[in-house]
Amino acid sequence: MSAKQFDNLCKYLSEKYPNSFASWLLGKPVTVGEVIKSELSIEPIRADSVTFLRTQERILHLEFQVEVDTNPPLPLRMLDYWVRLHRRYRQPVTQIVILLKKPAKATVIATEFHLENTRHSYQVVKMWEQDPAIFLADIALLPLATLAATQEPEKLLTQISQQISNIESSEQRQDVAICTQLLAGLKFKKTLISQFFREEIMQESVIYQDILQKGLQQGEIAVVVRQLTRQIGTIPDSVRSQILVLPVPQLENLAEALLDFTNLSDLETWLEANPNS
Repeated sequence: MSAKQFDNLCKYLSEKYPNSFASWLLGKPVTVGEVIKSELSIEPIRADSVTFLRTQERILHLEFQVEVDTNPPLPLRMLDYWVRLHRRYRQPVTQIVILLKKPAKATVIATEFHLENTRHSYQVVKMWEQDPAIFLADIALLPLATLAATQEPEKLLTQISQQISNIESSEQRQDVAICTQLLAGLKFKKTLISQFFREEIMQESVIYQDILQKGLQQGEIAVVVRQLTRQIGTIPDSVRSQILVLPVPQLENLAEALLDFTNLSDLETWLEANPNS
């Protein structure tokens, strides 16, 4: 999986469970009024790994990152987002970058943009420093537990797999298991992961590439369909069925293209020009 795919997986989770993510990051129980469909589509704004959550009192901007070095630079992007969000919604904006993977030792992790008289700060959450207990206590956050601090990886993976097995809904159990295994791959070797997740996905004893791709595709589809619905309204079943069979690369292309859509015809035209092959 690419860094972008890991970022998008976290976006999928945060948009599916916005209250859990907002409460974790703000440190108090929070109810999210809406997951914002933003019109912030001009460069350097990108929609792939960004989540905007709106509470009663503020906008919560989440940026998921595997890699610290980005183009444009992350501090500039955060400043750009803040200005556009505040200008549009006239509310306080809390910005949090969630770093999923520990960078090389000498890497500088910026927490602000600073140029002459302009200074803009944002929060950075380093997943490798987080207490796993926070994530083990909430099904919605459970996949992130694999990225948390631990000196005993086998013990942590055992705890996570036990929590997954306790999920009553088989559909939710499978969804959480897929996301957990995908994120675990960012930190642990496949051979270690397979020791703890033998029954969660299709009762297989190893994590096959096609299962990984299926789980990722489901996440991509959920995000794309949600964005399309907010952008152009209700999507007919006949059109939705065409989206459901798109492979991950085409779904990623659609996620970028849809920002310019204004009606259903734009989507239909794009699907005709980009058939599933």
